[in-house]
Amino acid sequence: MPNLSIKNVPEGILESLRAQAKQHHRSLQGELISILEEAVQPKALKVADVLRMVAASGVETQRESVQMIREDRDAR
Repeated sequence: MPNLSIKNVPEGILESLRAQAKQHHRSLQGELISILEEAVQPKALKVADVLRMVAASGVETQRESVQMIREDRDAR
């Protein structure tokens, strides 16, 4: 497995990471891997976010949304 090195980490950040690792019963390396894994995973959308995206798209009826989906599929 490849290695990753981070240089010049401020002491305060390092101490916070060590404390966080201890709180989660992990090594510092385990905690850092957990943080990186969480950072690169896609975030789940909340219902409010989806509603905002729908409102921003201008779709007002189910028929309009069905038509948009069909057009998108046909374009592929």
